[in-house]
Amino acid sequence: MNHPKVGAFLLFWLVLFISGCSDKLAEAIDANTRVAKLRLNTLASELDAGQVRNATLLKQYAVLLKQQKPDYGPLIDELAKDATTAGPMFTGLQKRLKQAVDSPQNFVSKEEQLAELENIIEAANPDLFSDALSDPINVLADMSDGKLARVNAVSKQSSLQANGAQDFGDGSQLVGNPNYGQWSQNSNGVSFWEWYGMYALFSNLTRPVLYDSWSRGRDYSYYNDYGRSRYTSPKQYKVQEQQVARTAKKFGNNNSKFSSPYAKSRTGSSQVSSASQKAKATTGFASRSSYSNAKSKSSSTTSNSSSFRTNRNTSSRSPSRGK
Repeated sequence: MNHPKVGAFLLFWLVLFISGCSDKLAEAIDANTRVAKLRLNTLASELDAGQVRNATLLKQYAVLLKQQKPDYGPLIDELAKDATTAGPMFTGLQKRLKQAVDSPQNFVSKEEQLAELENIIEAANPDLFSDALSDPINVLADMSDGKLARVNAVSKQSSLQANGAQDFGDGSQLVGNPNYGQWSQNSNGVSFWEWYGMYALFSNLTRPVLYDSWSRGRDYSYYNDYGRSRYTSPKQYKVQEQQVARTAKKFGNNNSKFSSPYAKSRTGSSQVSSASQKAKATTGFASRSSYSNAKSKSSSTTSNSSSFRTNRNTSSRSPSRGK
């Protein structure tokens, strides 16, 4: 039988240990909050100064395509906003940072909160942000009927062939990205992609996209194959996983095979930064944050996000025309 004084002694040190870990975690959250704010401010300054390569290309492509297809001017203008701090990519990061700082109660744990801050820091890396802009750029390139070249990706035909993918039409790189639309259900319970109002004109360019067809036959996009874990909020990620689970259950009941659209990466990228290459190796929300990795022996809670360290790496390529 343990002596009462020994038990009290052990309890004292256990409380002290837990308190110390909690203090270090709080310090890490505070430090990452400061870094995230600084990183977003820096990204905003570089966007305003025209120092983010693909942001500049996106603006140039928008001007050229509006001359070619003026009827799609409003849609083109909306996509061009992604090259600025008014676009959904940048404002999405701002909203996530505000939620991470102001609403810690919305996170399962402090580790998850820290991991979200780490993802925001990495997503605001100008090189990574530039790579992520390749999706809207390549949508404009596809809309140009080959007059504008794709960037950071192989040609549409080569990509479709390499992945055995379906051609859902111009704009398909943005399907599945919560910045541009969402998965909705019709009266029969069939999930389909629904564009947000400002992107409604894409309905004229893409054929109806059903979730199960897209899961099997989607082509490469930067968001789905590189950037999903960094450019998706924890809430959005949860909704995506619920959609996967719901569809898998439906197909299971029908004795049909279903595979998550994220189960297998598609090929088709080219000339992405080293930051994106590292993201490719650590994509997903399942791994631990850097703090959790360091404290894995003393913590039983894993984060719902992944982390990588980025470095600046730029490439040069002119907005040349042609396929």
